Amino acid sequence: MSKKQKIDVDKIDLDRMKEMTAENPGLLPYAHTSGGAIIRPEDKGKITGRAVSAMHSQTDMQMAQIYKQMQLLADQAKLIQKRVEVSERIYQASISFEPLINHIYYLYEKEEGTDFLSMIAPEEWGRKKGFASFVAEIKLLADHTWEILREGSSKP
Repeated sequence: MSKKQKIDVDKIDLDRMKEMTAENPGLLPYAHTSGGAIIRPEDKGKITGRAVSAMHSQTDMQMAQIYKQMQLLADQAKLIQKRVEVSERIYQASISFEPLINHIYYLYEKEEGTDFLSMIAPEEWGRKKGFASFVAEIKLLADHTWEILREGSSKP
């Protein structure tokens, strides 16, 4: 076995060693020792690209949600518009009885183009039908508006 070499403290050049060290090694943009962790600068373009991509993904998702809400509102507006059209036809139609709230009635169109309200469903008519076309199955609501339960084949 060889003898261990002793370190001669007098031969150490402290000024030279000082040049090879840093005052604040934690602030260096690179590893200050051979066994130190690799420090790689971040690619700012890559970071920005990811952030922009995430932002587009998020806003696209929110826009799709808003579009679905708009579709729902448009469908509700169409239903209300259809209710108004049928209600106008009902109040201009021939009614030979007093409609009661929460009862179901049937709107028909005659051959000559006039409408009439009936308590008889289209399936309940005999061989001789008293109408040209079935318009709608409706129910009178408490606020005296009409809910369309089923639409017929007539053009409003």
